[in-house]
Amino acid sequence: MHNFKELKVWKAGIEISKIVFQLCKALPAEEKYGLISQMIRSAISIPSNIAEGCGRRSDKELYHFLSIALGSSFELETQLIIAKEFNYISQEKLDETSTIITEIQKMVYGLQKSLTT
Repeated sequence: MHNFKELKVWKAGIEISKIVFQLCKALPAEEKYGLISQMIRSAISIPSNIAEGCGRRSDKELYHFLSIALGSSFELETQLIIAKEFNYISQEKLDETSTIITEIQKMVYGLQKSLTT
């Protein structure tokens, strides 16, 4: 069992969740049950799955939950691109947020690699 609260990747997941919550405040109210809901769920899924994996008994299970967190990060990135396409967010916000997501993805890959060596 790993202490998820000490992992940089988990902390980064919390930060991206906060950023997404702020971005979603600017989206139109009619997206509350659509894009906003999806973006928030994807963002929250990243640190949540990292934490859940850390609570499991084996590195194999942790690896699995890291894969889910990784998938959620790619979902979130796609949803941000869609938000940009609808002019809900600026290119600058998309670029800034995508850079953070890419760093999270690299950290997840790195943690997964450490589990297989």
